[in-house]
Amino acid sequence: MHTVTLGTTTLAFDDIGAGSGTPLLLVHGHPFDRSMWAPQIEGFRGAHRVIGPDLRGYGASPGAVPQWSAFADDLATLLDVLRVERAVVVGLSMGGQIAMDLQRRHPDRVAGLLLADTTAAVDADPAARVATADRLERDGMDPYAVEALYRMVRPDAPPRVAEHVLEMMRGTDPRGAAAAQRARAARPDYRSSLGAVDVPTVVVVGTEDDYTPIRDAQEIADRVPGAELVVIDGAAHLPPLEQPAAFNAAVARLLARTAAHAA
Repeated sequence: MHTVTLGTTTLAFDDIGAGSGTPLLLVHGHPFDRSMWAPQIEGFRGAHRVIGPDLRGYGASPGAVPQWSAFADDLATLLDVLRVERAVVVGLSMGGQIAMDLQRRHPDRVAGLLLADTTAAVDADPAARVATADRLERDGMDPYAVEALYRMVRPDAPPRVAEHVLEMMRGTDPRGAAAAQRARAARPDYRSSLGAVDVPTVVVVGTEDDYTPIRDAQEIADRVPGAELVVIDGAAHLPPLEQPAAFNAAVARLLARTAAHAA
């Protein structure tokens, strides 16, 4: 693990591999941390530089995000510090929304885009999200984690996967998670800007995801020119952990398309 101070915050991150392929930037969801990307780091570190940060307020990155745009700006600044001009950005759930924000705010930093189990629309019920943030601060992460576990992964997920997901959720700082959810409740609507995305894009969704179902993924794929939709069987909200081989195959196709696009 590495750490870097960016203005008033410190980010923890993995920076593994030194291959000649386009670097990968992996953006985790809520309420997880960079360890959710272990199968992807292992799968691509041989040919690519793989960068996996803990978002501000998650994992080993302390603090709390002051507003939604800070997540994307943190990532752009991290790429500056690491001297990475452009990266293929892979984001899941909240991380997918941050990836869309990064593409809109800093399009020159994005060489390719993989949006997994996410939605581009504004929050359907921002008041409920703020109420959840209040609950996290009041009650801590454990009640939320136990309730959400078998929506994050399918009930018959391998025990080691379920245990890892539960550990990530329980280990999240409730103050950081609450601040992120309040910021997320006010996020922009990305649907109007998806038509301007001009890099290779893959949209991934698990067949059993009821947080962000297939129709949400289809809407994104329909709006991004040339986007590929990949539906992964046997996964709920976390295909990178539930079905890593299928998810890595989608990443590999995106990397191949990105290399061809840049040629």
